[in-house]
Amino acid sequence: MSSISMTAARDSENELESQKYELLKIIQDTQRGLVTTADQRSIIEEAMVVVESFDAGKEIDLSKLDGTWRLQYTSASDVVILFESAARLPFFQVGQIFQKFECKSESRGGLVRNVIKWSVPRLLEENEGATLIVSARFSCVSARNIYLKFEEIGLQNINISEDLQAVIAPAILPRSFLSLQILQFIRSFKAQVPVTSPERRSVGGLYYLSYLDNNMLLGRAVGGGGVFVFTRAQALTF
Repeated sequence: MSSISMTAARDSENELESQKYELLKIIQDTQRGLVTTADQRSIIEEAMVVVESFDAGKEIDLSKLDGTWRLQYTSASDVVILFESAARLPFFQVGQIFQKFECKSESRGGLVRNVIKWSVPRLLEENEGATLIVSARFSCVSARNIYLKFEEIGLQNINISEDLQAVIAPAILPRSFLSLQILQFIRSFKAQVPVTSPERRSVGGLYYLSYLDNNMLLGRAVGGGGVFVFTRAQALTF
């Protein structure tokens, strides 16, 4: 590669990183999409389009997609309503939200888990008292579109608050076998409910991955379902 080409490539990469930073700066005070005006949403849309232009037309790289992504912003009504509920209801908290893709060794699809950390104040640990997981199989239907086929909703990782632990097994008294068993049962509790059944068609939808690199993922739910901005996060284990 000539020095001119290398310089042009470096300039393009620097410009891309600048535009990604600008997008993250614009969304940082929106509380992940809860607090936005129409003008702000328009500015965010324009910033997303600029970033997307650097990756236009390229096929999805599943090895890059594989891993855990943290939600930074969305306009999807089914997610924003969670933030609205948490802001309005004193007994409900929404913590971090992730998408975890498992597709490293796949060529045309894989598994994705939508992970929501939530809590009930004073009963569960703050923001991460429990974990809701919505699992789906996905298949690549075009260079950028994936089709999601939802399979299961699960609840796990229940972490009760110290106040509730004290009620179940007071620290000042000898903890009985039964009280310890109750605590262990709560901590290890796990439930899964299938979304599909022989009598019911699977719920699914198209998801357009408009930008993807090693540390940022932009997506759009096809049909006006909203936009998503994710950044790479540490791996989640279940």
